[in-house]
Amino acid sequence: MKILVTGGSGYLGRHVLEYFNAEDFSRRSGFDVLHRYDVRRVAEYDVIIHLAAHLDKSPEESEEVFRINVEGTQNLLRHIKTDAVFIYASTKDIYGAFADEYTEVPETCRTDYAGQSALEWSKLIAEKYVDFYARQNSFRSCIFRMSTIYARPFEGTEPNFVAHYVDAVKYGENLALPMSGEPVRDLLHIEDFCKACQAFIDSSIRYGTYNIGGGKENALSLRDLVNKIADLMQCSAVIDEETDLPAPKPISYISDLTRIREELDWQPTMTIDEGLKSLF
Repeated sequence: MKILVTGGSGYLGRHVLEYFNAEDFSRRSGFDVLHRYDVRRVAEYDVIIHLAAHLDKSPEESEEVFRINVEGTQNLLRHIKTDAVFIYASTKDIYGAFADEYTEVPETCRTDYAGQSALEWSKLIAEKYVDFYARQNSFRSCIFRMSTIYARPFEGTEPNFVAHYVDAVKYGENLALPMSGEPVRDLLHIEDFCKACQAFIDSSIRYGTYNIGGGKENALSLRDLVNKIADLMQCSAVIDEETDLPAPKPISYISDLTRIREELDWQPTMTIDEGLKSLF
């Protein structure tokens, strides 16, 4: 089975690449989702895990975000062969503030426009393209609306806030938290994400859309996360209590994993303690 990972040189992509012993499709490896000849390569693969994206919420980057995340995804989809598997990395942020209406957020949460940035909107638009092309060209598709997926960073990659917190605690840096650290996030280790990809590949499901994260068993507030990192490292965290950061949207988020458990027989296996230790 030939597997291709777009964005395989990125923060999460490097881990997915190694897990599946896959080939990389990224600008670092000489390929671009916006290049009409490069994207034809995907026709050679049985599985494509599409992680490549422009992850920038600033207004001045909106046009580039839409080009890479929407047009780039569409370029790939045109060339997927029949019965291949296409796994698309979307985001929980497509729900915006509507996610705050739930303790555990299901896939039925509203996705109406409510001030989301071009990044979130581009991901939702690309989901529609995935649904259309999968049915039009008869390949299997899986959309993962990802919560906080974390991993050990490689040199030259940009980690998310979990790895950033680890570094800040490790080096004794001041760490400012939004809303005094009250927002809650569910955390999922990259290894469990890879196992979810494998679960869909091995299944007989043609088309699936799933919220994926650590679920309520792996959820904690940002302040509790920092304190847990400090405890595991046996050191003290330096929390900046003065800086007032903007409140995140949604304020708190925990994935409802009911659908993915029932359809893919998947659930997280790595605890937060085990996952965080792997970052040290």
